[in-house]
Amino acid sequence: MKAAILGATGYTGLVLTRILTDHPEVSQILPVSSSRAGTPLLEADPGISEDTLAKSTEAGGKLMSMDELLEAAPDVVFSGLPHLKSAEICAPFFGRCPIIDLSADFRIKSHALFEKAYGVAPPRPDLLDQAVYGLSEWNRNLIRKADLIANPGCYPTGTLLPLLPLTAAGIIEPEVAVTALSGISGAGRSAKVNNLFVERSENMNAYSPGKTHRHATEIQTQIDERSPGYDILFVPHLIPVKQGMAITSVVKLKTRTSDEQIEAIFRKSYDGEPFVRIQRSGIPETRQVRNTNRCDIGWHRDGNRLILFSVIDNLLKGASGQAVQNMNIRFGYPETAGLRRTGEF
Repeated sequence: MKAAILGATGYTGLVLTRILTDHPEVSQILPVSSSRAGTPLLEADPGISEDTLAKSTEAGGKLMSMDELLEAAPDVVFSGLPHLKSAEICAPFFGRCPIIDLSADFRIKSHALFEKAYGVAPPRPDLLDQAVYGLSEWNRNLIRKADLIANPGCYPTGTLLPLLPLTAAGIIEPEVAVTALSGISGAGRSAKVNNLFVERSENMNAYSPGKTHRHATEIQTQIDERSPGYDILFVPHLIPVKQGMAITSVVKLKTRTSDEQIEAIFRKSYDGEPFVRIQRSGIPETRQVRNTNRCDIGWHRDGNRLILFSVIDNLLKGASGQAVQNMNIRFGYPETAGLRRTGEF
């Protein structure tokens, strides 16, 4: 299989390159960068190995242009391009091969809600109905047949995985308060004053609280599609770590519910899922899932309140790892192919 990566020099593109290097079904990696086409891969990314170069012979060991990619005829295209640009640049490949889009261009089907979240109309409204939201554990059957997969955002992935089993079971009250902490890599690789080391080191802050963050709309939309009537209050924070995401959600239980019943609800949704681990005791930590495609979920009951904890690596399960998981589902490969499940110290 030949796998193309648009935006190969961004964080998601760099991680995709590493994952696909170790993927047993990928024979060729076709890395694309419109601004750096022709640049040797080792110059653009000194961290890659000889194995990566061996899988990029068709690209000549260099970053490719879009014209070169069209001639190469990839079997799948990953787009790590910015929001509102991805749909435009991916246009030549619609209908030619499956596209896994890591931007937000196809995540929200409602034109009005998309415009509310991003300030402009969706870039390709004609394709929204074809796009499948790529939350792997919940949309697997649709992903298997999809030619346009909208890879979820990192905040929505880490928030939805613990919430969806409970909203589907109908055991919690409508009000949900979410506090989400993200590593700086979640903001992308573009130069921004707010992301400088001096600005972020020894500094933490909330931003875009309530319903003002773009991902709040994405989270709300996905819950509404399955279990209407819930009200999500979402407060993201930037913390001084490179990668990782910890999310705490507070909900109220409708009736007296034991820990055993709560665990049974989670087990019903996730038993057999290779990338979701239910942690019965203790609170999950980001280092448990660093550089893996795993989400660890835990909880604590406090009276009639339930405090949910979830952790993911924002660059893996929150982006590139889930994109490869979706590729595996779409092409019928083992779902764990190329993806790590063991965390780091």
